[in-house]
Amino acid sequence: MIAENQAAVAKRLMVTSSPHIHSGLTTARVMWDVNIALIPVLAMAIYNFRFYALTVILATVAGACIAEFAIQKFFFKSKTTLRDGSAIVTGILLALCLPPSIPAWIAFTGGFIAIAFGKQVYGGLGQNIFNPAHIGRAILLASWPLYMTSWIKPGVDAVSTATPLAFLKESLTNNSLLTTLSESGKTIIEHTMQTLNISFSDMFLGIGLAGSIGETSKIAVLIGALFLFIRGHIRLYAPVSMILTVFLGAYFVGNSINFAIFHLLAGGLMLGAFFMVTDMVTSPMSRRGNVLFGIGCGIITLLIRLKGGYPEGVCYSILIMNAFVPLIDKMFAPPKFGTGGNK
Repeated sequence: MIAENQAAVAKRLMVTSSPHIHSGLTTARVMWDVNIALIPVLAMAIYNFRFYALTVILATVAGACIAEFAIQKFFFKSKTTLRDGSAIVTGILLALCLPPSIPAWIAFTGGFIAIAFGKQVYGGLGQNIFNPAHIGRAILLASWPLYMTSWIKPGVDAVSTATPLAFLKESLTNNSLLTTLSESGKTIIEHTMQTLNISFSDMFLGIGLAGSIGETSKIAVLIGALFLFIRGHIRLYAPVSMILTVFLGAYFVGNSINFAIFHLLAGGLMLGAFFMVTDMVTSPMSRRGNVLFGIGCGIITLLIRLKGGYPEGVCYSILIMNAFVPLIDKMFAPPKFGTGGNK
């Protein structure tokens, strides 16, 4: 009887590895919430680019899901994790970073690459170093630069045009144009917006803008980000730090509030800040680490936009800063229990 009581007490006192309390939050729940948060962005993408956007989205999601299933089933010989929705998230995020006119087979290849080289090559979800969607985009940009830099206006007809960032970058290299604008008293931002027939409200709402299918509507991105914030899946330290860095940096460089607002609303800054920078796997763990991470992303984004070969720098800025995440986590690691002191 005594031995039985001792065994029962020992069982109750058994200590296992953490965590000891489960919140009920699962990977599947987080990933499907992200998919839900992306619905407003997807809706605006399909509204703006119609069949083009739908084709790209279906192709990237198909490529991502097939890669996830095939690699886990035939290479790892393990149970597939398609049900957790993470492959769908990657496929959708990649699609939102692609031009609407890109061929479906390239979009499919990008989805496959994003999972194969951005996620499964490291051992699967939770072990990847870099954001998978941006790995896919970076490889596509290096492989098919012409397709990746061809843009069309929203609508049924595929009319080629320049994105606001691309037009601004080209204008800034035209010395004769800059001289003419200076003599007329018109700013480069006024020239860009008048030529493209857009306004700041158009850029915020995502009306009439050329660009990647998910970067045109900022209000749709903010609605999705608000949903994720309310659900407790994202923290705002990194995205706000990135956005403020780009805004303040653009204001300092251009010495104009309009120049700063333009860089705030143009391109994929909002989408990258709220849906890529906040990735739980590839972002720092500490509050101060996230602030530093966001500032780094913002600085590199603006440097590429102003001095780089491409008009947009969000993708590469996040990938570059992803590589520094282990170092950032080490810099701001909390002190060991009982040692005292704060880092």
